[in-house]
Amino acid sequence: MLTVDAHHHLWQVPQAYAWLDDDRMRMIYRQFTVAQLQAQLRSAGVGRSVLVEGGRCDEAESDDLLRWAVEAPQIAGVVLWADLADPALAGRLARHLRRPGGDRVVGVRSQVQGEPDPDHLDRPDVRAGLRAVEAAGLAFDLVVRVDQLPSAARAAAALPQLRFVLNHLGKPEVRAGAAGLARWRGPFAALAEQPNVAAKVSGLVTEADWASWRADDLRPFAREALERFGPDRLMFGSDWPVCLLAASYGRVRAALLQAVAPLSEAARTAILGGTAARVYGLRV
Repeated sequence: MLTVDAHHHLWQVPQAYAWLDDDRMRMIYRQFTVAQLQAQLRSAGVGRSVLVEGGRCDEAESDDLLRWAVEAPQIAGVVLWADLADPALAGRLARHLRRPGGDRVVGVRSQVQGEPDPDHLDRPDVRAGLRAVEAAGLAFDLVVRVDQLPSAARAAAALPQLRFVLNHLGKPEVRAGAAGLARWRGPFAALAEQPNVAAKVSGLVTEADWASWRADDLRPFAREALERFGPDRLMFGSDWPVCLLAASYGRVRAALLQAVAPLSEAARTAILGGTAARVYGLRV
């Protein structure tokens, strides 16, 4: 079975990531290397992965990501950062694709979750950026808050040829239990109605209570995702090393395997690797 971790990060200089400068991030305020990633993947029996920008939001990070992709054959895809409002975005993307490691670039991501406006993806300049991503043949990773899901759904409807990949299931408030599920369910279902959107079962442990979460806390959200998207539009992502705030790589992976155990072999194959390979066009 092809296995893919569709969402992880690496960083060399934690000081370059402003969001890590927080006491709560102390556990991951350090370097995470290609060698460490390879060890995690081997231990979990994962064959390929997708390396995703980590919120540094500058072009220098792209240099690092592409270099690491060249170094590590396990990294089958890279999702770079992009400023969607940049009128020169099309040219920047074209240059990245021509660089060493550019053949691994499968998508871009903008830190929409950090924008105060819940309707950020409705802005004309942002929509123009999304069209540039589509023209480059890349996917767009959606890292959004729950209140931004309606804007994401409108963007997906307006750009039906662009492949959108929802990160972390839209960041539901897992720690809020039934109340968090209720606030998230409607907007999440509306986004799932757009056939050009896939979703990553990732990042849920850090939306739960870091110290006391159990697999049962995640199950209602995973069940809803399966019902709305189906296995052919769902993919596993560890969100390593961010997941270390709440769980080891192995524990995150085990929770996912427990959730998909009752499914058919075809459904498990899709979630554990097939969907990521198809949606991102990974060379595996």
